[in-house]
Amino acid sequence: MTPWPIAEVLPHAGDMILLDHVEELEADRIVCTRTLQTDGLFQDPDGSLPAWVGVELMAQSIAAWAGCRARADQQPVQLGFLLGTRHYACNVDAFPAGTCLRIEAERSFHDEHGMGVFNCRIDAPGIHAEARLNVYRPPDADAFFKQIAGETQHD
Repeated sequence: MTPWPIAEVLPHAGDMILLDHVEELEADRIVCTRTLQTDGLFQDPDGSLPAWVGVELMAQSIAAWAGCRARADQQPVQLGFLLGTRHYACNVDAFPAGTCLRIEAERSFHDEHGMGVFNCRIDAPGIHAEARLNVYRPPDADAFFKQIAGETQHD
């Protein structure tokens, strides 16, 4: 477990924080948990969480990994982007309320420009999901957003 609360390693705030804790942290790997309460964001009326939200849980685990690394280096937590996945497989349609999900992300590729690939999985009794997520963290987020804003104003 890290010495930081999850809110201090994610660039998210409030209800958008879908993880509860960082349980394990290694150089290229993180394990986070989420126990599903009955009233969380994205949850169905019966308290279950649609399986498609698993991609966001995986992405937030990657963000937590990056945030832990930043905090350990005494750097600010920065915004990153989920570019997508070509394949997300889950053996259930929804994660039932009360379930404690174990979300693991392991970095398999990164480059100096901020591109990365993580192999991810979600496990709980009777539940398994997996995906390979492509992510991007610009070296300078402020410059990146200014560049995008300038390009959209010229279109």
